[in-house]
Amino acid sequence: MRAGSMNGSHAPQCDAHCVGIVIAVPEPMAAELKAARASFGDPMAALIPAHITLVTTTETDDWEATLKHVRKVAAAQEPFRVTLEGTATFRPVSPVVFLNVDEGFDECTALHKELQSGPLARDLAFPFHPHVTVAHDVSEQSMDEAVRRLGSYSAGFTVDCVGLYEHDATGLWKLQEHVRLGSGKQPD
Repeated sequence: MRAGSMNGSHAPQCDAHCVGIVIAVPEPMAAELKAARASFGDPMAALIPAHITLVTTTETDDWEATLKHVRKVAAAQEPFRVTLEGTATFRPVSPVVFLNVDEGFDECTALHKELQSGPLARDLAFPFHPHVTVAHDVSEQSMDEAVRRLGSYSAGFTVDCVGLYEHDATGLWKLQEHVRLGSGKQPD
């Protein structure tokens, strides 16, 4: 993923480590949503895999404490089901069309709250709202088309891990670890 792809338009400038935590949408849904996003003219479709952002670009100066924190939060969360149902938009505040997280909304919100604490605590520009972006920074006509074409979209999957990413010096997001949910073992 490129810089700013995790809702990064309101991200802090990172002088130390920048962290992002996401739930990846699995195949074949990911490929289906990538193709749909590209069809709406979204220039980031090829670079940003379908995902639900739990922690948007957040700076941390203590990587080890961050890793320990993420593992502890993940261990306390049992795997859960997510269903994506229909579309909505953040317009006029932000030029984004997204798939709604129906089942799993509360679990995503709780995970976000726990993860965005401790070494990852920071104030966000907008309230957290779990979603999967399907069109961003495209024409109004393309956003309307995304709402129409994906309005009856329905798919589900089980979340059993989260992806911990770090923003590197080249401006790309690099996966550092898939952190399993519900291991029950609380790291020290």
